[in-house]
Amino acid sequence: MIRDMILKNRSYRRFYQNFSIDMKTLRGLVELARFSASAGNFQPLKFILSFREDRNHTIFKRLSWAAYLKDWPGPREGERPSAYIVILGDTKIFKGFKFDAGIAAQSILLGAVEKGLGGCILASIDRDGLRRDLAIDTRYEILLVIALGRPKEKVVIEDMDHGQDIKYWRDEKGVHHVPKRPLDELILDI
Repeated sequence: MIRDMILKNRSYRRFYQNFSIDMKTLRGLVELARFSASAGNFQPLKFILSFREDRNHTIFKRLSWAAYLKDWPGPREGERPSAYIVILGDTKIFKGFKFDAGIAAQSILLGAVEKGLGGCILASIDRDGLRRDLAIDTRYEILLVIALGRPKEKVVIEDMDHGQDIKYWRDEKGVHHVPKRPLDELILDI
């Protein structure tokens, strides 16, 4: 059921790093993005796939992981992602690709959940550094990086009380808590 898939699709930031994800799996996830909606059907997105340890390390060092967890620099060795998908926008095809990237990322992550994987969409990227490290041509705008792996943490959704902070947090057991506004607060009666 789609609701169950969406509830399982959390932003995981700690993984079983030794769990491998192969190129066939990554290609299958990108194919889901390929079938997804694209503004004007321009299909300007391109993807860089990474599952090798050396390239994963190169990508990892260019990412920032959790803005609200001030004392946490990101997953430690042994808990890092097994793979990454870098989403690029090809400016020679079309420059209006921001929404396409979000749609593609959601499709990829829902596909990952179906395979028993989890991931995290990262937009806090040292884009200049990543461009140099991966020799990415300037025609491609670096939009997002999706970290993928077998989740090593529990993430729970909590309904927010009125006035409660939106910031996610971790408890003393390492459980990641994500407050969500109540449905009645989202729907306007106008």
